Amino acid sequence: MGAYVSLLEYNNIEGMILFSELSRRRIRSVSSLIKVGRIEPVMVLRVDKEKGYIDLSKRRVSEEDIQTCEERYNKSKLVHSIMRHVAETLSIDLEELYVKNIGWPLYRKHGHAFEAFKVLVTDPDSVLGSLTREIKEVGPDGQELYPAVTEEVKDALVKNIRRRMTPQPMKIRADIELKCFQFDGVVHIKEAMRKAEAAGNEDCPVKIKLVAPPLYVLTTQTLDKDQGIEILEKAIAICTETIEEHKGKLVIKEAPRAVSERDDKMLTEHMAKLRMDNEEISGDEESGEEEEDTGMGEVDIDGGAGIIE
Repeated sequence: MGAYVSLLEYNNIEGMILFSELSRRRIRSVSSLIKVGRIEPVMVLRVDKEKGYIDLSKRRVSEEDIQTCEERYNKSKLVHSIMRHVAETLSIDLEELYVKNIGWPLYRKHGHAFEAFKVLVTDPDSVLGSLTREIKEVGPDGQELYPAVTEEVKDALVKNIRRRMTPQPMKIRADIELKCFQFDGVVHIKEAMRKAEAAGNEDCPVKIKLVAPPLYVLTTQTLDKDQGIEILEKAIAICTETIEEHKGKLVIKEAPRAVSERDDKMLTEHMAKLRMDNEEISGDEESGEEEEDTGMGEVDIDGGAGIIE
């Protein structure tokens, strides 16, 4: 027994995930692990060429494998989308565009056509130069060079790539713990956070967000990954120096690094869960009955020190 799936990277051929390969944990509800239409990375366990069976596993795929697979799939999906749009616009054969002209030659030379497309945004000639020349024999007197990719195809490709692959700022994040147990510790923590945010600049602004005391995240967005990491490291150093002046402590839980949309989504879900847990703490609900005020009475402010009832 298992779940039948379509392998998107293999022309939608059918495979099956065995129920025993869905999760490492005890399965209480299959519907919570697999849903119709969801796209997920899986591992191929066995292939029966005679019967056409493909056995797959979900539980054997690590978090690192998931991230690598998703990045590769998204890159290939974008490349294919651009190539298909060019082929449809110019009414040419997509397979020919891949095999003879652009697709596979760029994959062989750059490892992935996506990497070549990134360079093509700013310098198309350096990428397409080696692809736009082929040798055609014209006779015993010599040879003639002619472009393998026409100017029409080249212009359409460059236009589509520049429209779809304009560089987007990447997010850099660091996770820290910030504590100060002095009488006015909250004031000192806020001061340290303000100084840390001041370490940013217009190109690389620094923001600090509370996850749950004492955990905070520092984030910035920039086109230059190295610059973003350097700015966050500087902000953490300033924050550490400021809080230690007031006998506080800063601990780096996760060093500055580039994060994906998936990481951001996981952080958002984690913060939402913490907020929900705080709201559901027992004993915080109102009992529905007003409790009688049995305090120490009222303070006689006009008459000086003393307590009256």
